[in-house]
Amino acid sequence: MDITSQCVVELTWTLKDTLGEVLDELDEPVAFFIGGNDLLPKIEEALQGHTVGAKVDLHLEPEDAFGDFDENLLFLEPRALFPKDIEEGLTIEGTALPSACHPDAPRNVLYTITEIYPEHVVLDGNHPLSGIALRLSIKVNHVRLATDQEQEAGTCGTGFFKIEIGDAPDSGGGLLH
Repeated sequence: MDITSQCVVELTWTLKDTLGEVLDELDEPVAFFIGGNDLLPKIEEALQGHTVGAKVDLHLEPEDAFGDFDENLLFLEPRALFPKDIEEGLTIEGTALPSACHPDAPRNVLYTITEIYPEHVVLDGNHPLSGIALRLSIKVNHVRLATDQEQEAGTCGTGFFKIEIGDAPDSGGGLLH
């Protein structure tokens, strides 16, 4: 079966930066809905017409992946607004930011705590891979028609390449690891 819109593909991959450093390896096949919200458009486009066993190598510029790094998504916030046990690398949903945080901090963004100082915390609302050109080597392990439920939802529930705060299963707010 050829990959077309409204089907499900099971993929494995190796994701590298342009210097060849491995950023992510997916050894066990994971299902993604084509034509929905699971994959970046350039990845879906590259997979079209392929079938089981295909290997696809992609080069993604930042604008085709996670966008350019945006300095306007960096915020220096008072350390006292956050729990004492926070650590660098923790993420916090914008909807869960303390109300006294900067009013210009978008609430529909996932922030990473990148630095902790005695008096301040640095929040970064950029995707960790923003501003980075990526190389992605994909292998197609399985292709099938999407179920009605998957088509209706627009997803197989796998959101590696898409972060939708409002749709996250744990979107009740608070700190997420």
